[in-house]
Amino acid sequence: MTVNTTVFELTMIGFSKVGHFWPLFFFFLLMIYFLTISGNVSISILILADRHLHTPMYLFISMLSFLEIFYTTVTIPFMLTCLWRGQVQILFNHCVLQMYLLHSLGITQNYLLNVMAYDRMVAICNPLRYHTIMTPKRCTILLSSCCLLGFTSPIVHLLSVLQLPFCGPNTINHVFCDLAPLLKMACTDIHFTFILNFLISLCIISSTFFFIIVTYIKIIFTILRMSSTDGRQKAFSTCASHLTMVLLFYGSLAFIYIRPKVEYTQEYDKLVAINYSVIIPFLNPIIYSFRNKEIKRTFKKLLKRFNTIFMPPIKLL
Repeated sequence: MTVNTTVFELTMIGFSKVGHFWPLFFFFLLMIYFLTISGNVSISILILADRHLHTPMYLFISMLSFLEIFYTTVTIPFMLTCLWRGQVQILFNHCVLQMYLLHSLGITQNYLLNVMAYDRMVAICNPLRYHTIMTPKRCTILLSSCCLLGFTSPIVHLLSVLQLPFCGPNTINHVFCDLAPLLKMACTDIHFTFILNFLISLCIISSTFFFIIVTYIKIIFTILRMSSTDGRQKAFSTCASHLTMVLLFYGSLAFIYIRPKVEYTQEYDKLVAINYSVIIPFLNPIIYSFRNKEIKRTFKKLLKRFNTIFMPPIKLL
């Protein structure tokens, strides 16, 4: 992938300050990973199993769960290996690939949250035209666009790393391969590269967040004009889960990717990285399952069907 480096293998220090508490943290992280995968897989299965949930909104929720599964798989198993071994050796090319996948999946999720905001705006502001606007063809185009933009946007970050000279040291004090730790290893002045990546990240995050703000302003004005109290409550409840995910997602991104300085505390970066790569994917199925009546109804129906098949009632003589 690169010809501008004499470093072919990197050493990831990971959780160097956990100390003797690493088994407890390892078990905690493993349980979080298991619950995240099982929760997001369950949401996808529930949406697939119930024909009543084959609507654009639940299609986007299923896609979000799909992204969270791969996003956590890129990072958490690597963190677990760091905890188990103390430190991990990784090839430079593999480290760059991990960084690219991390950014691609994260940016895809970023655009997907915009699509979900647009879907809610159409559903609330134009309910009579919703099914003519959000057609299956348009939903497919929107999802394809999210993936296309998500996997092409980080190419600039990728090229900015590959064109830098890396001659040592080969130690990264982080929990997985990310842009900032890799840039700090370069054997040259990285201020121009840092500013370039900062401006790109700022443009992507601010423009998409601004779009969501505009959609919710329109949603709020539409809700306030509703005469029915029940209608207003129902409209707010359909947006609450998505709005919660937006605040968590963009709040974490703002702390890690659009800071206007190069120097920062590495331990602070680790905590923020754990937040957006572990905690937020874990909260996704909780937010959408416990706050969504349709998903809870489908879960209860499938559970009742499961009990009927595998636990038939006992007939007393």
